[in-house]
Amino acid sequence: MQTAPQHEPALAEAAEAEEPERGPIRRCLVTRETQPKERMIRFVLGPDRELVPDLAGKLPGRGMWLSAKADVLERALTRGAFSRAARGTVQLPPDLRARIEDGLKRRLRDFVGFARRGGQAVCGRDSVREWMRSGKAGLLMEASDGSPRERAKHVGGSGLPVVAPLSADILGGIFGRDHAVHVAIAPGRLAEAIVVDSARLAGLAGTSAD
Repeated sequence: MQTAPQHEPALAEAAEAEEPERGPIRRCLVTRETQPKERMIRFVLGPDRELVPDLAGKLPGRGMWLSAKADVLERALTRGAFSRAARGTVQLPPDLRARIEDGLKRRLRDFVGFARRGGQAVCGRDSVREWMRSGKAGLLMEASDGSPRERAKHVGGSGLPVVAPLSADILGGIFGRDHAVHVAIAPGRLAEAIVVDSARLAGLAGTSAD
């Protein structure tokens, strides 16, 4: 449980939480920096005042925004940022960071699955290289537990963005295989969404997106 410290001013956080949620920019409760909302995590309060991560940014209620970084989330939790912004008690799930990371991975699996079913994704070294040669690939996904040397050899000089948010067994399951190390995604909204959520996941894990 997170309660609002009575000796600390709450006006700044409360004012930010009450800003109209219009436009592409949001302010982080902890750093006070404004960023594109795609780089941030939105939170709302549930009916029992439990803090709920809103990864799609569509749940009803006044949003509270944080930069998608592990240290920012930790500071928000330890310094009472959510309770001050909400002007009252906030129930904090003990596994909040894990919930966010698991939710982002589910979204990424869904995006890749949509791309596969729509003919906008292929896996396997030869198929991916063919897409790269023919200009069909807009994004390369590499297994997070794959060999860094193999990854560098495979994507080196391609000039394409590269992300590695999911393990080989998860990627393989999307394509009906035991594992997949190399995946190519066609340019478009799904590729853009994968890049965005890969960056948010990497930020919360304290790693780079590629």
